[in-house]
Formats: sequence, C-alpha cells, structure tokens
Amino acid sequence: MDYVPDTSVIIDGRFTAFVSEKTGSRVILSEAMISEVEHQANEGRSIGFAALQELKNLRAMEQSGSIYIDIQGRRPSDWQIRRAKSGEIDEIIRMVAAENDAILVTGDQIQRDISLIKGIRVQYLQPPEKEPKNIEDFFDEVTSSVHLKANMPPAIKRGKPGEIKFERLDTVLSKAELEDIANHIVKRGKNEDNSFIEMDSHGATVIQLRNIRIVITRPPFSDDLEITAVRPIKKLTIEEYGLKPELLSRLSDQASGILVAGGPGAGKSTFVQALAEHLNSLGKIVKTMEKPRDLQVSKEITQYTGLEGSMEKTGDILLLVREDHTVFDEMRVTGDFHVYSDLRLAGVGMIGVVHATRAIDAIQRFIGRIELGMIPQIVDTIVYIENGFVSRVLTTHYSVKVPSGMHEEDLSRPVIEVKDFYSGITMFEIYTFGEQIVVIPVAKEVKKNSLYKFAEERVLQDIKKMIGSNKVSAKMMGDGKVLIQVAEEYIPRVIGKKGSTVNDLEKKFGLKIEVEPLAEGESQVRSEAQVEVRSNIIYLNVGEKNRNVKFYVDNILMLQAKSSSKGIVRIKVASDTGSALYNYIKLGKSIQYAFTGAESA
Repeated sequence: MDYVPDTSVIIDGRFTAFVSEKTGSRVILSEAMISEVEHQANEGRSIGFAALQELKNLRAMEQSGSIYIDIQGRRPSDWQIRRAKSGEIDEIIRMVAAENDAILVTGDQIQRDISLIKGIRVQYLQPPEKEPKNIEDFFDEVTSSVHLKANMPPAIKRGKPGEIKFERLDTVLSKAELEDIANHIVKRGKNEDNSFIEMDSHGATVIQLRNIRIVITRPPFSDDLEITAVRPIKKLTIEEYGLKPELLSRLSDQASGILVAGGPGAGKSTFVQALAEHLNSLGKIVKTMEKPRDLQVSKEITQYTGLEGSMEKTGDILLLVREDHTVFDEMRVTGDFHVYSDLRLAGVGMIGVVHATRAIDAIQRFIGRIELGMIPQIVDTIVYIENGFVSRVLTTHYSVKVPSGMHEEDLSRPVIEVKDFYSGITMFEIYTFGEQIVVIPVAKEVKKNSLYKFAEERVLQDIKKMIGSNKVSAKMMGDGKVLIQVAEEYIPRVIGKKGSTVNDLEKKFGLKIEVEPLAEGESQVRSEAQVEVRSNIIYLNVGEKNRNVKFYVDNILMLQAKSSSKGIVRIKVASDTGSALYNYIKLGKSIQYAFTGAESA
C-alpha cells in the first residue's frame, strides 16, 4: 500500500507509529512537506526540529527494510511556503497523493474533509490519547521550576515564594537527550487536552502543558538548547491570605482599577488567581488576558490570549463580551497599558499584573503612556505582593492643591495623592513641575521603620541623660509624633517651665513630643517571642506562665494578653490582630514582648 503523509502527522510522530505496523509499505514523501519542515527548522521552531527527527526515524525504518521511501512532487515557491496556513502546501501534498493513487495520511480535519471532497483516499489519524511523561519526572510536590540546558546538570528550584531553595542534580543531560525531551514536549503540546503551543518563533517556543509553562530556546536566540519549565506549587483561596475585611470589601465591590505588583516569583499570579476565583464566586463574569495562558483558574473563567498575536484585538473582543472583571496577566509593553486603560475607561473592572520592585513603581509604569490626570480613574488600588503575601496596599486620589513642600497659594495645581490604604497617610504626590512629571515621596516609604527606631534612640538618650534614670520609653506614633513615657515624678522635668524643655526638644529633633506617665510595673526589657503558626492559629511562646504581656512589632504595640499555664499566647489568624501579625511574620518581622505587673498565682 502507498501512503503520503502530510506535515501534521510527521510533526507529532503519529505517522511513524502508524506505518511501523504496515511492513512493506511504500511511503511517498512530498517535496512540499519536506520544504515546510526545513523552513520551520531554519526559523528555529521546535515543531520543525521535532519533524526532522521523525523524518530521520522513517529513513532508519527504510534502512532496516521495514518500508520503502520515495520522494516526489515539486518544491514549493517561497510565496507558497509563506502562505502555508492558507492551504498552499496542503494542496501540493494532495496532488502527490492523487497522482499516485495513494492514501493521504493526515491528522488535520480540514485536510481530511477537502481530500474527501476531491475524491482522494484519506486516512485520518486521531491524536494519541496519552504518551509517556517526560518533563514531569523532574518535578516533585514542592518543585516550582526546572531549568535544563544541554551538557549541564539540571537546575531545580523548590519551595514557595520567599522560601525558594536552588539545587543542581548529579546527572548531566546531553544535547541529544534534551532534543528528545523538547520534541516530546512539542508533541504533547499539540495533542493533549488543556495543552497548547502558545508561541513558536525564531529560536523560541512557549508551550502550556496542562499546568506547566515551558519555554524552549535554541540558537541563534540562545547560545544553546535550553528548556525552562515553571509550575505553581499551590493554589490558594482568597481566605488563606488573611486579608482584613476592609481590603477584601474594596477588592470585591469598590476598586475597579487594580494593579497587582511585585518582583519575579513573588506570588503575583497566585494572588490574582485567588482574587479571580473569589469574584467569580460572587456571581461576577470574569475573563483573563494572558500571553502565555498559564493562570490556573476554574473552567467558568475563560482565558484569552493575543488574537492573531495582538492584545489590542483581544481587548476589542472583550468589549463585546460584557464581562464584569478582566485579569490582564503580565503587562509589559506600552500596548498592554493602553489596552488596560481603554477597557477600564469603558467600564470594565480591571486587574493588571506588573513587575515592580516597589508598590509606587506600578503606577509609574503608566506615566508617559496615558494622560496624568486620567491615572486615578484608571488605577485606584495597588496591591504589592512580597514573599507570597500582601505587604502593602496603596490607593490613588485626585485633588487640586499646593504640593507638599511648596507654600505659595499660586503654586496650586492638579495633584495625584498616593495614600497608604490602611492609615490614609499620603505617601507620594505626582504632579507636573515645569515640563516634567515628578513623583515626590511625602512620607518615607522605604526603611521608615529603621528611621523611626533611630529617632526613638536619639530621644531616649537625651531624656535619660536629662532625668538621670532609665525608667523611660519612646515610641514613634507616625506623622512626625513621638510618645515619651517616664515615671510620674520625672514628668515636670521633661516638660519644663511652661513647656520650655519639651519645646526645645521638639525644635532639636523636628518632632512633636507627647509625654505620658510610664505604666507601673511595665518592664523596659523586651525579648523576641518564639513564633509558630499551625492550623490557622499563631502561637507566641514567652516562656513564663500566667503573665500579663505586651507584644510589639517595630516598637508598635500590637497585642496585650495573658500567657497560659504553658507560657503561650494563642491568637487566630482570622482575627484583625492575628491577620496583621501573620503578615508581619511572613515579612520576617521580629515580634517582641515585655511583661507587665507581677507573676500571677
């Protein structure tokens, strides 16, 4: 029997498996099919390299005497190769089959139907149901990414964001072994459910293999063959983030232009997945825009990619879908920010994901790309993710005022105020200054806690020296205010006659100072609590039983409680205080405690 395979069954190896059971068959390879494979390989496409390997396998079968190979037909012109998607190559292959009265073997349903219409005998091969796993062998339950390069030992990253450990395996993969892995991935990407080839460009191929995102690169794009596979290790619900009720309410009902920012691997995509699922559970229509499509969301949430490679065209389609919220994953180029802005101004709730080293940097990505005054209408909430948890939330507000640091009334202008969501304190102001747009920090955003600690120590030194006693504490209250607590007998000395002493201290340090009596029995010595979190409960071990104790983070009083008979204080993560403590724990903050009063019986 004579068979003519087309490109679809050569690329994924289906024809090799089919003809291996047809001993003595004549295989007619069309010059058009070989030219298309050559063109794809020359462009560095993985499907081209996979097809080349299958053609080598067929030649090996001929050399063993299993089949006979004949090459026929004419080589297509350049314009026919360029128009392969419109059917030019398929038509040449059909002609070869018709001229030889051979059976055309295809895995393309359209090719099958056109052949039947033209009276050409055709054999349609279904995609294989399942093939041996390959890339998954490098993963275990805590592996987040696998990095394979020819003639190098595999590199593995394990652990959740903020706790990732890097290691190399003892084995070395040869280039031939890596080619086999790459070809197998391409075949599975074409045939398996919930898998697809997202992009196949000159030297780079992006494949979504179920929940694993795989990037295959080749020369000339990379210096050697390399495979990078990334997989989420855990899918969280929005409840597991321990968000305060006011923030969850804002994200669910109030905020319409949300940016989720953070560094690579910080956990941004995991958070937006949880947020998308939460919005979907509230009965809202949620869609995603991704390139590649690698968010792990439920079937109810439709995932879109670039239509004909264009996110602008995808945005046009989404305007017709009438969704409530759109998740735009990985916004990078100017066009992405324009699409986000257009959809938001059209009334669609937007959740954009951007790379940023600070929360404010997420807003700065829009500056220069859209009109400054439009930013608060487009972006109203910025959620900054660090080590897998929400570490900061900012909001934007539009006002006309004199910018901070200026004093003349005639200098008032439109100002975008960027505020901390929880405290309402303005952290930055954005406005035009001359012909430039400036982003001015109003409150110290970075290292603020260390600056507060420095100020506290300076004030403490002066007060201790003044009263000749260590019975004093200083605590920054924010907004340039410090609270001084001293034993009651020293208060008149600190305040001075008609407040002269405290006024001098305020001028010296540039701070507002309040003076209160020190609570009786409170220890000035603070120790670091032993912290353990399990079953959504925080256990704070202070080592002494039945003691009244205060807990501090960055010198801010967080909790007053009494230790148990085992010297432990328990607090639920779901409570407001527990949620705040849990976030500080994840950020690596030290939780200190001090005993108050005498030990209870």
